[in-house]
Amino acid sequence: MMKETVSNLKRVYQYGKHYKKNLLIFTIISLSNIAVNILYPILTARQLIALSTSLYGELFIATLICTGMIILCDITTAILRKNTQIFFRGTTKNIQMDAAKEILKIELTSIDKKGSGTFIQRINNDTDEMSRIFTEGMKHIIAILTDIGVYVAIFIMNKIIFFYFLACSCLLTILQIKKVRKINEKDKQYRKQRERTGSLIGELIRGIRDIKMLYAKDSFVEEIGKNIDDLTQSQYAFRKVEIRYNCLIDVCYDVSEFILIVLFIILLKQGSLSIAIALVLYNYRYRVFDSFMRNVGDLLQEVKNFNLSCDRVFSIVSGDEFEKEKFGKNKLPKMKGDFEFQDVYFSYGENEVLKGMSFQVKANETVAFVGKSGVGKTTIFSLLCKLYHIHSGKIFLDGVDLETLDERSIRNNITIISQNPYIFNMSIKDNFKLVKKNVTQKEIEEACKLACLDDFIQGLKDGYDTIVGEGGITLSGGQRQRLAIARAFIQNTKIILFDEATSALDNETQSSIQQAIHNMKDKYTILIITHRLSTIVHADKIMLVEDGKITAVGTHQELLEKNKEYQKLYRSELLNDK
Repeated sequence: MMKETVSNLKRVYQYGKHYKKNLLIFTIISLSNIAVNILYPILTARQLIALSTSLYGELFIATLICTGMIILCDITTAILRKNTQIFFRGTTKNIQMDAAKEILKIELTSIDKKGSGTFIQRINNDTDEMSRIFTEGMKHIIAILTDIGVYVAIFIMNKIIFFYFLACSCLLTILQIKKVRKINEKDKQYRKQRERTGSLIGELIRGIRDIKMLYAKDSFVEEIGKNIDDLTQSQYAFRKVEIRYNCLIDVCYDVSEFILIVLFIILLKQGSLSIAIALVLYNYRYRVFDSFMRNVGDLLQEVKNFNLSCDRVFSIVSGDEFEKEKFGKNKLPKMKGDFEFQDVYFSYGENEVLKGMSFQVKANETVAFVGKSGVGKTTIFSLLCKLYHIHSGKIFLDGVDLETLDERSIRNNITIISQNPYIFNMSIKDNFKLVKKNVTQKEIEEACKLACLDDFIQGLKDGYDTIVGEGGITLSGGQRQRLAIARAFIQNTKIILFDEATSALDNETQSSIQQAIHNMKDKYTILIITHRLSTIVHADKIMLVEDGKITAVGTHQELLEKNKEYQKLYRSELLNDK
């Protein structure tokens, strides 16, 4: 445990080293408070003696010193808290930023399996626990050093009481250590269940509209109830251990204090202890019976939480719990925009989607993919963007193996406009700035005009400064897709992928979008997935996807004349449009 703690401390300190001045101030002030904590019980005892013996001058001086010490502690505590917050927040921010960057590198398959709650809990809660060790942990260490100083003072005053205090402290500390170890075992299970419950509650918030429309409220609430019950039981398991040990410790504490009073009586009768010393020693009892035990236990608990949180966060940052995306080192400084699939196989778990898919697209071509749902059309786009790894085969981009290209060459040259694009909870203008930091207002407006969205935005009260809500909820489905299309125009990549991007648009807007896509013809490589065949009649070629393979290639007219499956899809669309 010690080796693990030291290693983790070194790693976490790297995130807070820019705030070492604040940590140093915190440490110096904390150490200076040791003397105050040792001397204060002695001075309060002197006050009681002076009061009981009518030594008012001595009482005044002792009270003045005590008041001065308290005021000094109040001032230093304010300085301490300020520096604690600076170090704590700064270190936590750096850890969270690093974890967030690493989450963006994790394979989508890992995120799909674990759920968002896992990562939210670790970034929000565990990063706090990691930073606390330098502040809360230091407080406990300072308190323990203070307690040791108190022991030295007690040893000087009365050796019998010293050994009695030492025996009681050892007993209480052993019980506290056992309590921490037992709780540690249960807490691991509790945190895992908390992640599962947090993930499910996240699904509730994100999917609340669908839950309402599906009238699935009762079943979803029941499922959440089961998870919360499991979470409650998991929490109760370690709380039960805590309650049991706390009861035992409290009983031992009360019995120890009773025996201390009996011991005082015996020593006072024997004359081996004065009333003044007895008062001082009695004032120290809290530091001996309670403080030392609890500080040792709290420090162990802090270290346990620290190591557990480090394990959970570092498994994201540099561990192997979550598989990270892997890219090559080759760069494409200027992409032409052609690519090829050669005998590509891919599965989602046990569900094989692509089964030896092969096709080629030349630069600046407009190519459409059609076929029934679930045949692998969207998967083609995901693999081309390297959101998932192919299981076998090859994908070439400008003649270069996709596996050998760096991330920028792939992601900065390809844009996907999906059926349900994610619009961020910020202003319309800021959604564009995410794509291009230095984008001008003129560029934004031109992109929105091209996507048939400018008139709508200009009609809003705050125009381009309008906050669109989580997922763009204040916009209609068609408006979200047009905003995503405009965002793609700003990104200005060589390859643009439209994944059912016009499905939520009315006929008039769709016609405008089709004109915008037509205007891009011969300038970009455009790939379109659609069920509405009327939107792709002018594509350079159309590829029919069946059972994970390309089974036919041709223009709209060629396929309509020669391919029965395409004819069936087209007739089905005509019937649906009637």
